[in-house]
Amino acid sequence: MPQHVPHSLPPTFPRVAQHPPAPVPQPRRIVFLAHRDLDNPQAGGSELLVDRLADGLTRLGHQVTLLCGGPAAYRDYRVISAGGAYGHFLRARTAFAQQVGDCDLLVEVCNGMPYFAPVWHRGPTMCLVNHVHTDLWKMRFGGPMAPAARIGRRLEQWALTGAQQRGLLVAVSPSTARALRGIGVERSRIRVVHNGVEEPGPLVARSAEPLFVAVGRLVEYKRVDLLLRLWERVRPVVGGRLVIVGDGPERERLERLAGAGVEFTGHVSEARKHELLCAAWLLLHPSALEGWGLVVTEAAARETPAIAFDVPGLRDSVVDGETGVLARGESSFAAAWCALALSAHRREVMGKAARDLAARYRWDRTVRRFRLVAGEAVRGWGAL
Repeated sequence: MPQHVPHSLPPTFPRVAQHPPAPVPQPRRIVFLAHRDLDNPQAGGSELLVDRLADGLTRLGHQVTLLCGGPAAYRDYRVISAGGAYGHFLRARTAFAQQVGDCDLLVEVCNGMPYFAPVWHRGPTMCLVNHVHTDLWKMRFGGPMAPAARIGRRLEQWALTGAQQRGLLVAVSPSTARALRGIGVERSRIRVVHNGVEEPGPLVARSAEPLFVAVGRLVEYKRVDLLLRLWERVRPVVGGRLVIVGDGPERERLERLAGAGVEFTGHVSEARKHELLCAAWLLLHPSALEGWGLVVTEAAARETPAIAFDVPGLRDSVVDGETGVLARGESSFAAAWCALALSAHRREVMGKAARDLAARYRWDRTVRRFRLVAGEAVRGWGAL
C-alpha cells in the first residue's frame, strides 16, 4: 500500500513560526483616589477593599499610590493625604499634579461625593463603586437639609453617568451593578469585582451563652437603633448578650437607647473581631443598604450565619435560607432571630454552608479580577 505523505508547504513558502499571543500589557502605575485611608477612625469596608487591592497589586509588581483625605498610615504602597475629611475633595486635583504627576490608570473611588476625576485627568480613569447612595442622601440630610440631599444625589448621578462616560465602572456586587444601570449607566461599561475575605485561621470556640454580634460604623443607614428595638422583643425569649462592634457619630445616641444585655465595644483589633465572630451565635446586619456587606462574608468564613434585611448588597452576600436569613420586615427579622437562636442544629447547618460560600471569595481572586479589568480599562481608553 502506498505510504501516506504528510502535507507540507512548497519550499518557496517558508513555514511561519506559531508564537503564543503576546501578553496583555497591564498598567504599571495605578493611583487610587479615595475619601479615607484604612488608618482613618471612620474607615469601613470601602477602605478595607482599597487597601487589599492596593496591597495585592503592589505584590504583583505594580506601583500603587493612594491619594486620600484625613489621617494616613505608612504602608507598602505610597499613601498621600491631600487634606482634611472634606477639604481634600477640592484639593485632589492639585495634590495629584504636585505629588503624583502622572499614572497609567487613575481609579476614582466614588462613595457619594465625587472627585470628577475624568474632567481634569486626561489619562485613563476607572470608577470603583461600592453602592449608589440614592435614598441614603435623604437619610443623611433630612428636614431642613433636604436641599443638600437633592444636590448630592444629582452630583453623584452626573458623576457616574456623565463624567465617567468614557471609562469602566467597577461594582462590588450585582446589586450595585443594577443600581448603576438604574441611574443610566450602560451595561457594557459595568464590571463586577466581588469583595474578598482573609483566611480566618484557627477558629475560637462558640460562646456557651447566647451571643449576638453586629459590626459596622455607627451611622444612620446601618440602623443599629432598629436592632436595639428588636432586641427588646428578642431578649425575653432567648436571653444572652448583644455586642455592637464599631464606632461613629451615632454611638452616643445609640448607647442611650440600649437596654439590658447590650455592650458597645468601639473599635476592636482584627484579632478581637475574629474572636467575636467565631464566638457569636449569629451576625446581625440591619443595614438599609450595602454594596456587598463584607462583614457577612467575614462571619461566614467563621461558620457564623447572618440575619439581614432583604436589601441591595446583603441579598448578594446572604443566601436566604442557606447561609442565613433575609428578612422582609422588622417582625420577620425578630422571628428569624428567635428561631435560629433556639435551634443549634439550624445554626450549625447554615454555618457550614456559609463557610463553603465564603471559600469562593478570597482577596487574591479579587485582586486578579480587578487587575484584568484595570488592563481592559486602559486598552479601552486607548481605542477611543
